[in-house]
Amino acid sequence: MQKVVILGGVGNGTVITQAILDAKRRGACDLEVVGYLSDRLEIGADIEGYPVVAKTSPETIKRLSSEGYKFIYTVYRIDGQAERLQLFDDLGLNESNLATFVHPLAYVAPDVLIEPGVVIMPYAMISAAAHLCMGTLVMTGATVGHNTTIGKNGHIASQAVVGAYITTGRGVHIGLNCSIRENVKIGNNSAIGMGAVQTKDVGDNEIWVGNPSKFLRNAQ
Repeated sequence: MQKVVILGGVGNGTVITQAILDAKRRGACDLEVVGYLSDRLEIGADIEGYPVVAKTSPETIKRLSSEGYKFIYTVYRIDGQAERLQLFDDLGLNESNLATFVHPLAYVAPDVLIEPGVVIMPYAMISAAAHLCMGTLVMTGATVGHNTTIGKNGHIASQAVVGAYITTGRGVHIGLNCSIRENVKIGNNSAIGMGAVQTKDVGDNEIWVGNPSKFLRNAQ
């Protein structure tokens, strides 16, 4: 059983923890969540039944890694991603210390490339020849089309539909229930808003919203 610490808390962190618990009950998971890293709560504080085991720091990551723990990073947001991505890098998270989780109720084509730190939640569908880069979260019921590459630290919210032959940069947020047509490119640190219908390419550090989606402003 691989012991896992979640970086984050209520939100992505807790729903992923419960999905791991559900997968274990189904006999399809060898991960065991032991708690969270959090700077908002004191060590020992309770987060929906699991303790805060330590503060977030490179020293903590190094110590727990040496003790055999692995990590899932959930500290993402819709806007202002740069600071959260820098934290990922500064903590020293990498291929050797990130846990990967695929819920047994997800569909993942046999030739999908899944890098360390990826989470694929229940009822997500990942089609042929897709590539999910390190630290990407694919939430419940989201769809990733064939031959699509989701860049490092991507976040695909529940019920989003990402079409085929799409390429996203690092730290891209794809909002709840939005749709992205095939052959679109989305730049680093950009976001597609909830319910948006994206038909055009998106540059770096841009936020697009609406149906059809239009540029709203630059990401902070």
